[in-house]
Amino acid sequence: MEGDQDTSDFTLVTRKPCFGLPTACPNCLPAYIYLKLAQLPFQLAFNPTFPDSEELPYFESGTYVAYNNEDGGVIEKLKKDGIVNLDSQLQSLPEYLSLKALIVSWLDEALTYEVWVGTEGISASKIYYSDLPWAIGKFLFYKQTYLAKNRLGLTKENAERREKLIYKRASEAYEALSTRLGEQKFLFEDRPSSLDAFFLSHILFTIQVLPETSVLRCKLLEHSNLVRYAERLKSEFLEASSSSPSPPLHSFPPSFSGKGSKPKSKPKAEKSEEEKKFKKRARFFLAAQFIAVVIYVSVMGGVSSDEVEYEDDD
Repeated sequence: MEGDQDTSDFTLVTRKPCFGLPTACPNCLPAYIYLKLAQLPFQLAFNPTFPDSEELPYFESGTYVAYNNEDGGVIEKLKKDGIVNLDSQLQSLPEYLSLKALIVSWLDEALTYEVWVGTEGISASKIYYSDLPWAIGKFLFYKQTYLAKNRLGLTKENAERREKLIYKRASEAYEALSTRLGEQKFLFEDRPSSLDAFFLSHILFTIQVLPETSVLRCKLLEHSNLVRYAERLKSEFLEASSSSPSPPLHSFPPSFSGKGSKPKSKPKAEKSEEEKKFKKRARFFLAAQFIAVVIYVSVMGGVSSDEVEYEDDD
């Protein structure tokens, strides 16, 4: 899709806005900011039907779709396919890889810990499950918490040691990034990169979403130049372009629905019929999720006494 690509039908589909952010999902926000930094025109759409889908966010244009769970994520896919690449002249620099490790590895790990463990899921429930029935939302929350602990390597025996290591790495990452950034506009002097998208997303999410008691939030606020960096970029690239925001749409990937977005001139009768279909799909999804979670809980309940005890401690 390189060359004379038509940007009029570019759409980024994310989870819903929340906490004063265009999307409060920590996986979706970097993709949104990346497109804003690249000044690529696009519509923002929301998919509330699949709260635990690994495909979100995804970027679509005609028959082209870049999903979050393939080829290293949406940003890497857009770079690889020539849609927009802010890193073309930076990836060969030695400091690029070291900064990427700090942001995409250490800080992402710390944020995952805070969202699902450190703050006991206060923010996660609102971001992912607030639109679901209480019981299903709780089941999915416990499932995602269990998966997050596995990804972080957390067990009952090493939880305290892992927590200290996670926060130690986050502190070191903030210190290194603060020193590197100084009062520069971007991490690489005068040009934005995907690392700015990831880091700006991290800062905005940490400050605006995590509670004031968050350990990670307190560590970040110790570095005033990082806060100023985020405020400048937010004002220039996010708030300045929000004077005429695209209307929120309900969009679904081709694998979920074969129907495209409906034009605004649709008669009311057709729109109400479409709403009925949407609600019917939503009820089917909720029922399917409930059955899947019940099966999941049943299977996990019989694995071993150690795992059951581990789950009870959550």
